[in-house]
Amino acid sequence: MNRPRTVVLAVIASTFFVGFGGGVVFPILPNLGAVLGITPFVVGLILSANRFTRIVANAPAGALIDRFGTRTPFVAGLFVEGVATLGYVVAIRSAAPEAWFLASRVLWGLGSAFVFATAYTIAADVSDGGSRGTNMGVVRGGITLGFPAGLVLGGVVSDSYGVVAAFVVAAGFAMLASVIAYRTIPETHVSEVQSSVKPWHVDRSLPAVTVGLVNFGLFFAYLGALFATLVLFLEARSLTVLGYGPQGTSGLLMAVTVLSASVFMLGGGKLSDLRGSRVPILIAFLVVSFGGFVALALADSIPVLIGACVLIGAGQGGTSGPLMALLADLTPEDRMGRATATNNVLGDVGGGLGPMVSLPLVETVGFEPVYAACALIPLLAGVLLLGGVYAKTGAVNPRTDQISHDARG
Repeated sequence: MNRPRTVVLAVIASTFFVGFGGGVVFPILPNLGAVLGITPFVVGLILSANRFTRIVANAPAGALIDRFGTRTPFVAGLFVEGVATLGYVVAIRSAAPEAWFLASRVLWGLGSAFVFATAYTIAADVSDGGSRGTNMGVVRGGITLGFPAGLVLGGVVSDSYGVVAAFVVAAGFAMLASVIAYRTIPETHVSEVQSSVKPWHVDRSLPAVTVGLVNFGLFFAYLGALFATLVLFLEARSLTVLGYGPQGTSGLLMAVTVLSASVFMLGGGKLSDLRGSRVPILIAFLVVSFGGFVALALADSIPVLIGACVLIGAGQGGTSGPLMALLADLTPEDRMGRATATNNVLGDVGGGLGPMVSLPLVETVGFEPVYAACALIPLLAGVLLLGGVYAKTGAVNPRTDQISHDARG
């Protein structure tokens, strides 16, 4: 096994194990809130606190990575997430559980800002044009799959052995992740300190903003239209699976979406490497996402709804690898940390705004208009992508082996 592959596998293992701490709290805290005296509003704030923190922390994290390198921020970010997960255990036994949970989620958001930015930057550093799409896809898969694994761990372990046991197990895996990274991840990003890079420097280059806005749109529709409204849609349409109610059915359908996304995360990046170009694969999966939301708007039965979830998941997952690979293709290595942070900031803003916009709208205009509008977002993202790539390279479909250093600078 060559060294770049070893490094990528270590990144995948680390991000997967630490991701347990991100998901473990979701099946536990909503039901535990009343017992601990935490109001529903505060429960929602706790669950979202990591994302709000990451919106603020992403840009400084990217700048610090470009200044100091990837190894130390990656290991430190994983360790911070492990400590944050241990904070859940303290919260259960505390006289002020809401304060401890909130602080832990804020700390988790800070750590994850460094982990997300470094994971993609490390993958870009150890890849070339022929492997970058595949590596970005599998790293994204490791980051993504840790969260649903945490959901399962939180539900199953807490039911069988108790809430504290679930949090302790998740914290143990998070600490294991930092040990794996410390033992296996080398410095990949800089050979000397870049003192000119300041923590408040944000990459506003055309590739970073273009890719970031595409990511914004996809997360806005995915988390806003599907995840935030699916349980309400099922309840309104009286659609169920295997006798489960709206909550159980929505959980199963979300699992279908995540599984579809995970499969196509690997496939999309690999296809873009084999073709030697990113844009056709990206456009194809954006069209798949469009078809998924159209099917969602028209869904009147479980089979159609399952098909819609598969297509939306495929569109979301299939764009992940090629999109990050395209960003790395067009970005100088010494700016990749900041470019990744720009992408993460815009994705987090889209994911945060999506539920806030879609939930009031479905109550006002209904589900079909909202889902139909969301179907247009991937198409608009495709137009934006083509325009940004053309403005940067002079071609709408540049080949990865033809993107010169000048085109990336």
